[in-house]
Amino acid sequence: MVKVKKLSKEKLNIFKKLLEKQKEILISEIQHLGDDALQNIKESSGDLSSHTLHIADLATDNYNRDFSIDLVGSEEDLLRQINGALKRIKDGTYGFCSECKKKLTEKRLKAMPYAELCIEHQEEKENGHS
Repeated sequence: MVKVKKLSKEKLNIFKKLLEKQKEILISEIQHLGDDALQNIKESSGDLSSHTLHIADLATDNYNRDFSIDLVGSEEDLLRQINGALKRIKDGTYGFCSECKKKLTEKRLKAMPYAELCIEHQEEKENGHS
């Protein structure tokens, strides 16, 4: 059996710094989006006695609030993936497919440093085969 070489410590450090920077940005974005969503909720549930309500305005407010909440959910999913990648760096499994243990290409890791699956297994997952 051929032993697959792990990423060098230097490359692991590069990916770790990249992931930590992405994590920092995401946490900031999640906080900002959460604050905006809360502000929209407060504004829409405040004293409405002096406001004329129009159904289109209410629909826009609801859409904006729901969109912000969905966006926070997506950002939180990405944050979980980044935290998973940082854990894999720590435990020595970073850079390998979690399904088949095949080494991920550096091209894939540069594009998606939080990638956990090889392209084949990622496609299977997206197509519902996994």
